[in-house]
Amino acid sequence: MVDSGNIELTVKNTLQELNIEYEWIKVDPDFADTLQFCEKYGFKMEESGNTIIVASKRGEKKFSGCIVLGTDRLDVNKKVKSLMGVSRLSFANAEDTVKLTGMMIGGVTPFALPDDLPIYVDAKIMGLSQLIVGGGSRSGKILIHPNELLKIPTVQVVESLGFHIMGRQSV
Repeated sequence: MVDSGNIELTVKNTLQELNIEYEWIKVDPDFADTLQFCEKYGFKMEESGNTIIVASKRGEKKFSGCIVLGTDRLDVNKKVKSLMGVSRLSFANAEDTVKLTGMMIGGVTPFALPDDLPIYVDAKIMGLSQLIVGGGSRSGKILIHPNELLKIPTVQVVESLGFHIMGRQSV
């Protein structure tokens, strides 16, 4: 479990340890959700990555982190289920997310997740010139080049992890 005492400090330390080039963006917590953030701060949904924790529903509890574009929906029932090798899974609830990561839903970042947690990144993200992801809390975001994600040891780039939707994904 990640220390939730000062998650932003933990995240920034992880960014430094991994030699990640980034820009920290302070955010009003009321505007942390992707759509509201993009509207208020002038970013595009197509440049925003949602980090979603997924949990198995049967047997020993397994988790993974998944990153899809703000315009896309995570293919939980087929793609992620296959990647995790489980029969049933769903989005992790808020309690499990905080327990596993020390982060609240709406602020989860791929940086400072548990060392053994697989992190799947939709391949579409890798073609962007910049990506905005959560900062570990609802009061910060991290602006990076997508290639910086490859410095996380458990990252795996996956084709068709998400699929485009009209409207907003509810996370």
